[in-house]
Amino acid sequence: MAEPFKNMYNKQFFDLFTKDLRLVIDDFDAHGFVSQIMDDEWEGRELKQRWIHITSILKKFLPADYKEAITKILELLDHVKNTRPDFSVIDDTKFGLMLEYGVILNNYVEQYGLDDYETSVKAIEKITQFTSCEFVTHPFIIKYPDKMMKQMLVWSKHEHWGVRRLASEGCRPRLPWAMALPNLKKDPTPIIPILENLKNDPARFVRLSVANNLNDIAKDNPEIVIDLAKKWKGESKEVDWIIKHGCRTLLKQGIPEVMELFGFDSIRNNISVEDFQISSPKVKVGDSLEFGFNLLNHSNKTIKIRLEYGIYYQKANGTLTKKVHKISEKEYTGNSTTRIMRKHSFRVVTTRKFHLGLHQIAIIINGSEFEKYDFDLIELFDLIELFDWIG
Repeated sequence: MAEPFKNMYNKQFFDLFTKDLRLVIDDFDAHGFVSQIMDDEWEGRELKQRWIHITSILKKFLPADYKEAITKILELLDHVKNTRPDFSVIDDTKFGLMLEYGVILNNYVEQYGLDDYETSVKAIEKITQFTSCEFVTHPFIIKYPDKMMKQMLVWSKHEHWGVRRLASEGCRPRLPWAMALPNLKKDPTPIIPILENLKNDPARFVRLSVANNLNDIAKDNPEIVIDLAKKWKGESKEVDWIIKHGCRTLLKQGIPEVMELFGFDSIRNNISVEDFQISSPKVKVGDSLEFGFNLLNHSNKTIKIRLEYGIYYQKANGTLTKKVHKISEKEYTGNSTTRIMRKHSFRVVTTRKFHLGLHQIAIIINGSEFEKYDFDLIELFDLIELFDWIG
């Protein structure tokens, strides 16, 4: 089992962190700092709680004046950059090597700098060159919407790729785990010039952020993303990748206009699904649903197919909700029969809660859903099987 992320804040980390803090804070009490952090409640705190707690303790050891405190933080970053370049430099292949430091410093700006716009914006611009500050920009966008979005546009032309990435990532309307941006969800117009500036960016992480921002926008304003995709398509292979990845939610929704844009035509008269089989009508939590089917191309022509399946999950209220999972995108030759076999895991993870009972699965081809098939999700240990085993 993987080590919990919260455990990255351990004795080794604090030894390094306090060593660096001694160089920028006069008479820094490393023992007192660590003692206050690793208090009686430390082990029970989860990751985000640890971030906030560390930041609140750090505030006690920094100058009381916010501007002076930020000066010390920036001195700390310069020290790390000059003394341990392998630790501080991030690029297209090494992203977030300073994650542990960065989250603490980001939290400091977010918690204590919201009323000092100018100082905080300068700090964010510097800190994000070492880590990533997209969670910090959201509360600033909410409090200073016009000023902050103008700043994001300026950052989209910054010389450092990390700042350019922040220009996009920091204004994603639906950024996971971040504060919501309801105004940009409703009207993403201010974001578009930023994405226009960044769509041809040489940095891979910047282009990925542009695609993810488009995907966020598509969930509330699909027509805007469809228009941009049509406008940008064909500019370069990198831009084509951006719009394809940015339209992934629209593709899963099977919107005909988007399907056609990427070459997935209607297939109802030419493609069929036959001999669908599920290995077991009852699947235990923790196991996998195994299924297979024949994909038949009845035409004489090769057809480009986006092949997916939808799982209809049982909800707590007894209704079903669909989640689409991609199988492949490829061409199938004319008059061909292809056997497809897949497994879908029902392993327990923290991001999804399973509800027992009726579930369904359906094959989706170029956005068109075929017949649904039922199966039941049951407890890991079925009582009948348990009694049979005991008896």
